[in-house]
Amino acid sequence: MSRKNLFKTVAVLAIALAYLSITGCKNHEHPAEHPSASGKDTSVTKDQLADAIEAYVEKEAVAHGGYFLAFDEKTDQELKLTLDKVHRARLSKVGKDTYFACADFRTPEGKIYDLDVFMKGPDKDNLTFSEFMIHKEAGKERYTWYEQGGVWKKKPVGTVTEQPKEHPTEHPSEHPR
Repeated sequence: MSRKNLFKTVAVLAIALAYLSITGCKNHEHPAEHPSASGKDTSVTKDQLADAIEAYVEKEAVAHGGYFLAFDEKTDQELKLTLDKVHRARLSKVGKDTYFACADFRTPEGKIYDLDVFMKGPDKDNLTFSEFMIHKEAGKERYTWYEQGGVWKKKPVGTVTEQPKEHPTEHPSEHPR
């Protein structure tokens, strides 16, 4: 290989590595898989939603020996989880007084679960837990989101839908806006 070609190859690799270090890490933690809200008219902020989720999980953990208990319908097992973090970067209003956030939990053995957590309420003082869904188990996605007719819908990984509008890809894109 000539010196000129070697220099070009090294330059291309350096650019590629720089790009991956900036974008790859961001997209690798959670790829674009969650719904985004339409519009920005919400009476609940990102931090208020995250605080409400953390308070709910803490209250449940106190009542259950220090663990947030979640039933995994796929494995037919009860999971004992501790909250690692609520992703505060985005808030999604996914329905009338219904909000969504993503949170990472850990089992005592160290397995990570990504739960989609839904809260309902007209304002920060009246947010209550609605439901959760296990989105990922140990990084493996169980379902994804797509938009159809202005409504965000859940679909199993690998299924095809008619002309879905996939969620944009930026970090933390899995966290709704």
